[in-house]
Amino acid sequence: MSCFFLVNFLLLSTTFISAQEKVNWMSFEEAIAAHERVPKKIIIDMYTDWCGWCKRMDESTFGDESIARYINENFYAVKFNAESRNDIHFRNEKYSFIQKGNRGHHEFAIKLSERLGRLSFPTIVFLDEDLNIIQPIAGFIGPEQFAPIIFYIAGGHYLQTPWKQFEKKFDGLVFK
Repeated sequence: MSCFFLVNFLLLSTTFISAQEKVNWMSFEEAIAAHERVPKKIIIDMYTDWCGWCKRMDESTFGDESIARYINENFYAVKFNAESRNDIHFRNEKYSFIQKGNRGHHEFAIKLSERLGRLSFPTIVFLDEDLNIIQPIAGFIGPEQFAPIIFYIAGGHYLQTPWKQFEKKFDGLVFK
């Protein structure tokens, strides 16, 4: 009898775990194709395979169910490896990988990071519905700090309200 309960418990907990919402990541090309059908803002998680903070952000921030749900509802979410060797075509431009010694970087990563003046990982980049860069944000951002940022961008608050003013008035309960 106890074996029966144990099996049911394991089945239910597995179902619960798999039912948790995850970010629907796509390639840049897939996001552009989806955007052409239904325009939406785009969030780009620019990372590298060797970046420990990128992995931590994947687990803690993007692994947060309410963050994932909000991103899925309001953005097309793109995972972009800044060391990818695949060409990207965007706005009649071709962006490629540039080899430098044993490493290198992608020209598209440079384009996305122009406002920062440097490459840094992770970097989150937001594009508006016209595919213009709203803002790149470099460095690890935990879920508590990330919630007001995505709410600020998704709601278009960045168009009228300075960030510091918005941040002071943000009520996390609105996000949930």
